[in-house]
Amino acid sequence: MNGDQAMRAHSSALPGPTFDSPAFVSPAPLASSMVAIVTSAALHTPEDSAFAGGDTSYRLIDRSRRDLVLGHWSPNFDRSAFTMDLNVVYPIDRLEELAASGVIGAVAPRHVSFAGNQPDDLSTVRFDSGPAAAAALRADGVDVVLLTPV
Repeated sequence: MNGDQAMRAHSSALPGPTFDSPAFVSPAPLASSMVAIVTSAALHTPEDSAFAGGDTSYRLIDRSRRDLVLGHWSPNFDRSAFTMDLNVVYPIDRLEELAASGVIGAVAPRHVSFAGNQPDDLSTVRFDSGPAAAAALRADGVDVVLLTPV
């Protein structure tokens, strides 16, 4: 069994969370909304600590396009598109274009990065790092997030 087949077999047997009463909100119109990116590309700056195996924490990324490091450790993750265009996993330039054309109100000053290849312990993201990241974005005035799972 190759690595991809093994990963598919492993992940297909993992239970998914269920939510009895998911929270839904009605956001402001996009033209007046501040939008942030939440990516699972394990992006971080060279100054940040790298994501470790099983790391359920997050990194806040400022709006600038400074050098970002792709921190995925999975052997199945294809990095080639990221090396050609950051926007594949972190579409910051597309958000800037949408703001400039008035489609969205503003681009958030900070964005969030998680490591997408998580262990079975998603409860930490659900109850700890996820709400903390959301609180940081809300403190920045973010209305809408664009989730870019990788």
